[in-house]
Amino acid sequence: MQPIIEKQLLERIALNPKVMVGKPVIRGTRLTVQYILGLLAHGATIAEILTEYV
Repeated sequence: MQPIIEKQLLERIALNPKVMVGKPVIRGTRLTVQYILGLLAHGATIAEILTEYV
C-alpha cells in the first residue's frame, strides 16, 4: 500500500480508552475496526456497510 493512502486510512481510526474500552474504532463512531473487518470477512460489501452505517 502506498504511504499516502496508508496514512489516510490510519487517520480514520481512533484510539481512546474511554470509547469501546480502548479498541480501535472508526473515527466519530463506536464501530470497532474489528467489527467492520468481521462484516467484510462474512461477505458484506463496502456498499452494504456504508448503506447500513452512514
